[in-house]
Amino acid sequence: MDAVYTHGHHESVLRSHRWRTAENSAGYLLPHLKAQMKLLDVGSGPGTITADLAERVSHVTASEVSEEALELARAELTARGTPNVSFAVADVHALDFPDDAFCVVHAHQVLQHVGDPVRALREMRRVTKPGGLVAVRDSDYAAFAWYPRLPALDEWMALYQKVARGNGGEPDAGRRLLSWARAAGFEDVTATSSTWCFATADDRAWWGGMWADRVLHSAMARQALATGAATQDDLRRVADGWREWAACEDGWLSILHGEILCRVH
Repeated sequence: MDAVYTHGHHESVLRSHRWRTAENSAGYLLPHLKAQMKLLDVGSGPGTITADLAERVSHVTASEVSEEALELARAELTARGTPNVSFAVADVHALDFPDDAFCVVHAHQVLQHVGDPVRALREMRRVTKPGGLVAVRDSDYAAFAWYPRLPALDEWMALYQKVARGNGGEPDAGRRLLSWARAAGFEDVTATSSTWCFATADDRAWWGGMWADRVLHSAMARQALATGAATQDDLRRVADGWREWAACEDGWLSILHGEILCRVH
């Protein structure tokens, strides 16, 4: 059931995670939030989504799998002066919270990295009050689309899939969320999808430069080298591919996400 987190917390990874907001990453959930709600944010990362959610509900509990990871959210929320957030180290497979503790349990880009997504969803349901919501959004790597179709980016996709699966994750989680929710016992599930799109010169420079750095310096790079999935020359070639894509005036990238809103009865 244990899985290794593919991305790690290198600056290049945090650069992308800190770009995320409730608006661009949890829009499917926002219409359902009410001021009196208590919310658990599973896998809060650097806390930017967490902070936005805290503006909309009475209290948020930010959780991460380690104190080191949790400190990222704590630093962000302290810097923002967000008063209505508490922090907890918690494993989503066995959450250390009582039954029916939260009105909403939210997880963004989490289930693709865990060893047992169905067990995780059962735990999320357990700690959600009757009438409450479990809200999950995950990307679907195999559904990413880009232009121009550079060979180095096809190589990147194959490498990422290999490393992520070798770590015990499911990089194509987005398309599986509905089936996992059904397997976890949810009967009232609304499944949707949404995308991020990067097509301006600034967006391409940011996204392509970020992934070039991640390919060379993040935990994924170390894992690829350690397992023999790639050589240093392979990583440099893939990083150069991201820079080439970023420099294309007609470069375009769309990232698909699956979403589920599960009502607890």
